[in-house]
Order: sequence, then C-alpha cells, then structure tokens
Amino acid sequence: MKVYCYPKCSTCKKALKYLENNNFNFELLDISKEPPSYMELEEIINKSGLDIKKFFNTSGKLYREKNLKDKLPNMTQEEKITLLSSNGMLIKRPLLINNDLVLVGFKETEYNELKK
Repeated sequence: MKVYCYPKCSTCKKALKYLENNNFNFELLDISKEPPSYMELEEIINKSGLDIKKFFNTSGKLYREKNLKDKLPNMTQEEKITLLSSNGMLIKRPLLINNDLVLVGFKETEYNELKK
C-alpha cells in the first residue's frame, strides 16, 4: 500500500492516524517531494475509475493561482496528467493506492473498505 501525503495537511494526518490505529502497513511518500510520475498517475487514474477532476486539489493555493477551474475543461487528458505529475501540490491528498483500490482524500467509510 502506498500513501501520498503532505506532512502539514490535517486531512493527511487523520488518514495516517487511521491507518496506524488499524495496524496497516504502508509506504508513506511526501507528495510535495515525490509526486507520482506521469506513468504512475495514468495507471492510478485508470485503476480508480474516477474522473480525473477528482484528482485535483481544488482548494489548493496553486490550483487557484493557475486559474485551473477555467483552464481544465479545455485541456486533454494527457495535458491534465502532465500538469498533475509536474507538481504534487496540485493532487488531492491523501492519495492511497492498494492493489486495485484507489482512494482520493480521506473518508473513514471508504478507508473501512481496506479492512475487508
């Protein structure tokens, strides 16, 4: 299991606490220093079955500074993945990958699926 987090993110801290309290083994990656590559993101997005929009940190400062709300609708899938892979702070976090399960953000009900 891989978990991409940002150390100062309160939502990431909640997710990590949940994983630790439930004795999960995971590889922790700092999304600001080690963002997933283009190839990894492409695989993660395809595996998730989610719309790529779900992977953008829409409440982030960088998202607003780049005015991505207006730009994303006119971008191709490839351009969006390139953008996400260029800066981990654009990716919604935490991002958890466990075999065929991909979780974006932290919702305890979704994380409970890991126990099954």
